[in-house]
Amino acid sequence: MMSDDMLSQDEIDALLRGTASDEKESASSQNLNVEEYLSEFEQDALGEIGNISFGSSATALSTLLNQKVEITTPKVSILERSRLEDDFPHPYVAIQVQYTEGFSGANLLVIKQEDAAVIADLMLGGDGLSPSTDLGEIQVSAVQEAMNQMMGSAATSMSTVFSKRVDISPPTVDMMYLPKGEGADNIPEQDLLTKISFSLKVGNLIDSNIMQLLPLQFAKQLVEELTNNNDTSSTNSDIMEQDMVNQENSNRNTVPETSYKEPETYKETPARQAPERTQPQHYGSNQVNEQAVNVQPASFSSFEQAPAAKPESKNLDMLLDIPLNVTVELGRTNRSVKDILELSSGSIIELDKLAGEPVDVLVNSRLIAKGEVVVIDENFGVRITDIVSQTDRLKKLK
Repeated sequence: MMSDDMLSQDEIDALLRGTASDEKESASSQNLNVEEYLSEFEQDALGEIGNISFGSSATALSTLLNQKVEITTPKVSILERSRLEDDFPHPYVAIQVQYTEGFSGANLLVIKQEDAAVIADLMLGGDGLSPSTDLGEIQVSAVQEAMNQMMGSAATSMSTVFSKRVDISPPTVDMMYLPKGEGADNIPEQDLLTKISFSLKVGNLIDSNIMQLLPLQFAKQLVEELTNNNDTSSTNSDIMEQDMVNQENSNRNTVPETSYKEPETYKETPARQAPERTQPQHYGSNQVNEQAVNVQPASFSSFEQAPAAKPESKNLDMLLDIPLNVTVELGRTNRSVKDILELSSGSIIELDKLAGEPVDVLVNSRLIAKGEVVVIDENFGVRITDIVSQTDRLKKLK
């Protein structure tokens, strides 16, 4: 019998197989030298674009899942489309996003299937501790909504970075298991792809990676537009700064054409005697204008208060033909997203009112009366049983 501190042969073999698999995956992901296709500046630029975009996406996802979400540490690499099966040997979930404005291209997000299952479980009100790895239609819809919120925030951030409107189409979610040929149609058709891998942490539930696949040419286009945008902004800033310097030098070297004319004498006003003023020194001219200026106190016309207008008589006839929206409310209830998604034909929704209890009559969403439901010639109607008092109605308007 073996000690608890020692591993069995089966456990050793399993660890060796796992290590070999990890080494194979790591070696396959480094099959191309990224420096041969992207310069160090381009790698840093792509990482910075990803940091800004996915930083806002993390905030959106954190709000949806009610969990702390961290998306950090981008790593850029180059992949061959023909060897993607070696880089993605496990089941994944692929989220395809198409740019509709600002850029012309596609963006593919890839996350592990078990991570997507945790996100779907949290979106549907679960705790994410033991989700089912089999994603049904409801789970896929939940993941799609989460990715839609994430990529919407990312597009907004990219609009700020590139100083132009960036918009995307609603994302599509598909299963991707390349060893079985599933999901290969959604991968961009270009031979060389840029993979930007981010560290994804969701509370204590997920500690994995989320990967972004872009065609190499599209990645270079992003860097080029970012560089041109920064150069333009820098040039405009330099021009504005030079204009300010030129204007300052011009103001400093220009002699004013007109001199300030200081009055020599002042007339006394009934309120106070004007103080004596010293004659100012004039620059640019040897002559001093000694013309006296006659200064007088300002006079204002007297205004009498206008008589108040007589109140007009109220005329409600002008309002009698205004249409109002009358609504009869049978009851209300609160349900979670999970309950709403599980609704089908024949489902029963329990309301907050008892059978036979009066229904509410609302006019423009304001409660004005209560009544009971009646049937008139095969049509439903409401018999008014109580009118809400004027005091209560005024309180609801505030």
